[in-house]
Amino acid sequence: MVEAAEVAVLGGGPVGLWLACELALAGTRVTVFERRAQRVVESRALTLHGRSLEMFASRGLADRFLAHGRSVPRMHYAALNTQLDLTVFETRYPFTQFLPQAITERLLEERALELGVDLRRGHQVESIAQHADEVRIEGHSAAGAFTCSARYAVGADGARSVVRRSADIAFDGYPASSTMMVADVALHAPPDNNALLTVNEAGAILVLPRGDGKYYRVGMLDASRRGASPAEPLLLPELAESMARVGGRDFLPHDPLWLSRFTDETRLARQFRKGRILLAGDAAHIQAPMGGQGLNVGLQDAMNLGWKLASVVRGSAPETLLDTYERERLAVASAFQDNTLAQLALFSHFDPPTLRLRQMLDEVLRFPDVNRRLAQDITGFGVNYPAPLDTAPDGWKHVDGVSGHRLRDLPVTLQDGTVTFACDLLKHGQWVCLQLARDRVPLDNRHMAEIVNAVHGGDNFYPDLAALLVRPDGYVSHVCPSSR
Repeated sequence: MVEAAEVAVLGGGPVGLWLACELALAGTRVTVFERRAQRVVESRALTLHGRSLEMFASRGLADRFLAHGRSVPRMHYAALNTQLDLTVFETRYPFTQFLPQAITERLLEERALELGVDLRRGHQVESIAQHADEVRIEGHSAAGAFTCSARYAVGADGARSVVRRSADIAFDGYPASSTMMVADVALHAPPDNNALLTVNEAGAILVLPRGDGKYYRVGMLDASRRGASPAEPLLLPELAESMARVGGRDFLPHDPLWLSRFTDETRLARQFRKGRILLAGDAAHIQAPMGGQGLNVGLQDAMNLGWKLASVVRGSAPETLLDTYERERLAVASAFQDNTLAQLALFSHFDPPTLRLRQMLDEVLRFPDVNRRLAQDITGFGVNYPAPLDTAPDGWKHVDGVSGHRLRDLPVTLQDGTVTFACDLLKHGQWVCLQLARDRVPLDNRHMAEIVNAVHGGDNFYPDLAALLVRPDGYVSHVCPSSR
């Protein structure tokens, strides 16, 4: 028997689950196929940046994630001593949330099940074939072979994506040149001030508290071990020896939760869409985990794609809307690749010229504008989509510096006197027309926008604008200037 779905998502990690949530919120029938029978237990990705928390807030979920982990108002760039100040951003979330991926995945799975997502764990997809009006997916599970027919399929199935290979999409980039270590361990002798970021002639090491009061995340490149095979198991004695050599003393690691190796392989899919097949997350881009950005960029891929794909499936938008997913997110992923490669160069070379360059950049990062710019890159607050999705409604404009930028998450007072935050207005996953003037601004019905009337947004909330048309993913599309 061939089962049917409107959208099949291959990969039930955080990116696939969040995409499924967005599709289900919009009323799309979605099935998620995940090869693992159980969720991950390792922490893997440890960071949720402020823009991702705003994204969750726009669906009423941020508090679920803030109830766990630890909030940190600063972030490192390439383990430089001068850190990035995240408190400069206008947001409720001017910090990074240290949260193990296992918890993130659990919370997203709970949300997906609340929304009625059909989650199939223990389902290994083996082949995908694209036809004129469907994508045919075949594989096996403990119950036997399965076949699914879907209108669209999304590969969120990681760096070795079956979806990407089946669609014959090139994965361009750079092969691994170094092998690094990552671990979650307890320390009998933790670093001073509870954290360590050091790069010297022996290598590079980061030691950061995970937020649970006991365990630390260790990420390091031991210059004497950079050629180790990533398949070689990492054992505690090797980790302890490398930590002491690079960190300058014995930290006495014990009780490891997770020990692994990773490489600096960097690749970017040449296409994010090929007909009815699309890619998101690690299936579309991989890189060294510099700045803890990978999970966040993947979640934001899903946020961009979810409402667009749902709109096409339900017939309220043309299929060409899906081309804007590739246009917008491929550019973001390319910039993301550039900043991780730049950080990697500073983090993984230990010759005197690079060490002197690090000293100079420590000084440069003390300039507020430079610090803010790099913080924007890492946190996602600087992402914008400069090209309009479509023509402006009558009386509306696409205005540089506002259109394509995230909706600023500041307090607004609604017509009934209720005070809320701007991102909270997006909880239904719809377009929102935020009226800032007392006289209602006309809007045609093509966006099916929810009309929200605000009496006052505060002096800093888009002065001289009568209304904002906001996309479901929280980016301003068009604006209507004030007539006063």
